[in-house]
Amino acid sequence: MRNKRILITGMAGSVGSELLRQLAPENKIYGIDINETGCFDLVEEYQNEGLSVHGRVGDIRNEATVEEVFSDFLPQVVFHAAAYKHVTPMEQAPIEAIQTNIMGTYNILKHAKMHEVKKFVLISTDKAVSSNCIMGASKRMCEIMVKNQGKGFVVVRFGNVLGSRGSVIPLWQKQVDEGKPITITDPRMERYMMTIEQAVNLVITAGEMGRGGEIIILDMGRRVNVLELAKDVIKKSSKDIPIKTIGIRPGEMLSEKLMFAEEERVAKKEGNFYIIK
Repeated sequence: MRNKRILITGMAGSVGSELLRQLAPENKIYGIDINETGCFDLVEEYQNEGLSVHGRVGDIRNEATVEEVFSDFLPQVVFHAAAYKHVTPMEQAPIEAIQTNIMGTYNILKHAKMHEVKKFVLISTDKAVSSNCIMGASKRMCEIMVKNQGKGFVVVRFGNVLGSRGSVIPLWQKQVDEGKPITITDPRMERYMMTIEQAVNLVITAGEMGRGGEIIILDMGRRVNVLELAKDVIKKSSKDIPIKTIGIRPGEMLSEKLMFAEEERVAKKEGNFYIIK
C-alpha cells in the first residue's frame, strides 16, 4: 500500500494511530476523530517529520462532516477504525453503540461508495461473534453492511489488543504502581490477545489481499487465561500484589470465539489469516 490517499477514521485511537504510524511514510493520510487533542497532536507530530498527514475533528455520525471529508480528500483507501469498543459503557447506553457503530459506519460506507473508493477495510472484533452484548451486536451489523458492498470492501476481525487504550494491561500496571490489588473479572476467563503493532500490520496485509466481500480473520493462536496473565504482570513487577476477583460485568463472556460455527466450516486458511467469503 504505497502512494495512496488513505482515510483513517478514529485516527487518534489505539488502532487508528498505529495504522497512521505504519502507513504515513509511503502514503498521504487524512484522519478524522472526535478526539480533538489526540487528532491535533498526531497531525503536528507527523507534519513536523515532513510527512503528508492531515486531520479533521469531527463525528462520523454527522453525515455533512463525512461528506466534507470525502469531497476534500477524495480517498482511494479507507480504514474504518472509529467505533465504541467497550462492552460495559455500551450496555449502559446502547443508543450510543447504534448511533456511532452502526449509523456512523453507514455514513462512511455511503460516501465511500459515492466517491468510488477502491478499498474499504472495516476493523471488527471477536465480540461480534455469538455476542451477548450491545457493542458486539452493533459491530456484527457493521460487518454485514460492509461485506454486502462487494468488490473492494472487506472486514478484518481480531481479538483483544494488548496495551490499547482502556485494555487490561495498562489498568493492571496502574494498580501495581499504586500498590492496589490487581482486579480480574473471573479466573476462568480467556481472551485472544496480540500487540497493537502485530494486529495493525496484519490488518494492512489483509486489506491488501482482500478482493471484496470477505471477512478476514487474524489467526491469533491460542486463547490466554486472564488469571495467568495477571500472575505474569505481578511476577514482572517483583511486588507482592494480591489478585481480586470482581465478577463478570453485564455483556461479558468467559470465553470468546473468532468465528461462528458456520464460518468455521467454510473458512480457508491462508498464511496468518482465515478467509470467509
